[in-house]
Amino acid sequence: MINTDRYCVIMCGGIGSRFWPYSRTNKPKQFIDFLGTGRSLLQMTFDRITHVVSSDNIIIVANEMYLQLILEQLPQIRRENILLEPARRNTAPCIAWAINHIRAINPNASVVVAPSDHLILREDAFESSIIRGFEFVESHDALLTLGITPTRPETGYGYIQIGKESCPGISEVKTFTEKPDLELAKVFLKSGEFFWNSGIFLWSVKAIYKALCKYAPDVMAVLDKDNDVYASSKESEFINQNFTSCPSISIDYAVMEKADNVYVQCVSFGWSDIGTWSALYDNSAQDINRNVLQNCQGMMYRSEGNMVMTADKKVVVAVGLNDYIIADAHDVLLICPKSEEQQIKHFVNDVKATLGDEYL
Repeated sequence: MINTDRYCVIMCGGIGSRFWPYSRTNKPKQFIDFLGTGRSLLQMTFDRITHVVSSDNIIIVANEMYLQLILEQLPQIRRENILLEPARRNTAPCIAWAINHIRAINPNASVVVAPSDHLILREDAFESSIIRGFEFVESHDALLTLGITPTRPETGYGYIQIGKESCPGISEVKTFTEKPDLELAKVFLKSGEFFWNSGIFLWSVKAIYKALCKYAPDVMAVLDKDNDVYASSKESEFINQNFTSCPSISIDYAVMEKADNVYVQCVSFGWSDIGTWSALYDNSAQDINRNVLQNCQGMMYRSEGNMVMTADKKVVVAVGLNDYIIADAHDVLLICPKSEEQQIKHFVNDVKATLGDEYL
């Protein structure tokens, strides 16, 4: 039986510009079926969390422009469980609002916070890890993050260094490191002490509320109001008037890197944040020449290692093309070496500066 004191916050406000031109402002990557499963990344996130948290206790925080998309993709969710941000302010204000909202409903709640755009292949292992995490934070004054066992010297992820083991599989956090260079990432991998920062957190409402008040007073000065605000029709009006005054800061910088009761649960459940075209390539079926063809038919001559995705099931003919991204999204065609995909954000900025917001 599912514990009704357990809640989930799904963060659903990102734009996903590294997945341009498919991920656009009006329909970012969490609403797209990138894997051809018939379910978007948001829907897959919702589906897997309902095994451990009642759907009535799942809160989605998103920009107000995505309300209709959420209702279309998740018709089973209650409208009052969708919190609509009037502006993007990163994850600390997002989480602070959600925690105040849940605290007004159930001050004894424990919460898992998850991004809406991650891929998890081993859902049974994920479920076991979340239950184990809930049990830990319900019996300890702790802020828990899930650390992913690294499989390569990845430079696009943050890392967590583990310290003293508190109980089997859960250790104190020694340090956080943001996106190291390749040489440092190799050292991290070899040491066995560093894990990828998944961005998935668990804590009791009491523990995270206390931490936010202590370490993020500038956020809580704006959002920390009496429960009667968050338990009434006044909530939306209050947020619309005040949320934009919050500093834009991540929960990692605001709280997790400062608190002294932070722990990491080391897990392995086939995780990827699907943050780039290369990540999608790595998690997709490849043909005999290591090409990935999504929503298209390909005639690939002397071409290997390409990531190809098109609108309207186009036929793509490529000759002598190796390790490229080809992404055709109706009004935009991107052709880029995979080795240069970190430049996609710069391409987006250039398109905006030259052509305006129409293609974003």
